[in-house]
Amino acid sequence: MTRIKQGEKRNRDIKRKLRSEMTPAENKLWLHLRARQLEKLKFRRQHGIGPYIVDFYCPAIKLVIEVDGDVHAGEAQIAKDCKRDNYLKSLGLQVIRYRNDDVLNNVEGVMEDLFGRLPSNSSTLPHPPLQREGVK
Repeated sequence: MTRIKQGEKRNRDIKRKLRSEMTPAENKLWLHLRARQLEKLKFRRQHGIGPYIVDFYCPAIKLVIEVDGDVHAGEAQIAKDCKRDNYLKSLGLQVIRYRNDDVLNNVEGVMEDLFGRLPSNSSTLPHPPLQREGVK
């Protein structure tokens, strides 16, 4: 099993800045991911993995979520995103990308799509209560 590489220390200030200046789409999605709202999964925002900073990361299921604006439509940026995705996938991570417009105009649809992509055998589901001795 490949160990996820911690983000580079030189990116620490950049991550802090990105967290304080999230795009409207990232902010809207974060409101639905934070505080374990999705299947009790903990998400981190603007999280460093190796040389990259990902928008959202869930370590429990090795999931990266990226929210892409129009800048990601250019040919050069598509190539960079592909290289980045390949690196993340080589670490055993699943990468899901959503467009800004989809998050801003249909966040419920994005959440439904995201929920459908979660592992079905997720260990995050609540455990049944333990039986106490003498109680049937």
